[in-house]
Amino acid sequence: MPRNRLAQRGRRVLLPLLAVLLVLTGTAVPAYAEPNEGGSKKLQDALESTAKGHIEAKAKLDTSKRRQTALAGELKAVEGRLVGLTEQVGEVAAQSYRVGRITPTAMLLNTATPQAFLQRAADLDLMAQRDSKRLRDLAEAQQQAQQAKLAVDAEVREQQKQLAVMAKKKKEAEAALAEVSSGGSGGFSGGSSASAKPAPRNSDGSWPSESCSVKDPTTSGCITPRTLNALKQTQAAGYKRHVSCKREGGSGEHPKGRACDFSAATNGFEDRNATGGDKAYGDSLAAWHVRNADRLGVLYVIWYRQIWHPGTGWRSYSGSGSPAASHTNHVHLSMY
Repeated sequence: MPRNRLAQRGRRVLLPLLAVLLVLTGTAVPAYAEPNEGGSKKLQDALESTAKGHIEAKAKLDTSKRRQTALAGELKAVEGRLVGLTEQVGEVAAQSYRVGRITPTAMLLNTATPQAFLQRAADLDLMAQRDSKRLRDLAEAQQQAQQAKLAVDAEVREQQKQLAVMAKKKKEAEAALAEVSSGGSGGFSGGSSASAKPAPRNSDGSWPSESCSVKDPTTSGCITPRTLNALKQTQAAGYKRHVSCKREGGSGEHPKGRACDFSAATNGFEDRNATGGDKAYGDSLAAWHVRNADRLGVLYVIWYRQIWHPGTGWRSYSGSGSPAASHTNHVHLSMY
């Protein structure tokens, strides 16, 4: 058999074997980042609890501010009504002063004819009803104004309470991040559009509790509906490179179906630091997630040795040294 044919046949046999060997030896592109990419379990738990605490307090704060605005409008309307009612009651008082000691009985007797007597009686009855209603309306408006003022004061106290909670969660987050962070950082540019379709909220503005109940399109596992919405909205915004969400084992949000890793490289998680266009892609994606965090329900974002937490903003972040641990080859997104 000619040498060329032998060589061709050898290549046809050898190439599939090499492909299998690459997979077996682990040198092929991995399907997901390493299990401990987010740091220790203690750190991951702290990041989850502090971010949740901040988000919940902010939702209550925003709801309280909306209630305060509505109550302020009600109070203004009642106070305007009080002005008019006070003037009307003042007219009644002035009229009584002008009439002096003349009683209704005297006014009735001071009539020339029976027809005039009946007309005077009817007028007195209407006046009494009118004046009594004015006094009742005034008392009611005064009570409404007092209740509105108390309600406004209560909302102010509620806002102060939630601000204190947010400040506490920020300190707790900073303390937890101290083991992997040297301080604040500048974040990333790009991803300027806040175009994500908001995930459903409860009527009070809080996030509903969700389980790992829908099919994960990136693996054979499950994710939460809110995570699926974030994934679909991210892809709709143009970020369509390889993604892996559900992961069995380990700690953090991946096993709960509440996290996704977005590779910076086109074909998957390469074991190297992203550079050039891959780095720009990751920068833009991380920035987009942060800009849409309130719409999507984002807990935190990690990318290229930086972490964004809703209570602290962007801070430096150091992993164990590998591209996966330092998040220099993928953007990590954790969801509420």
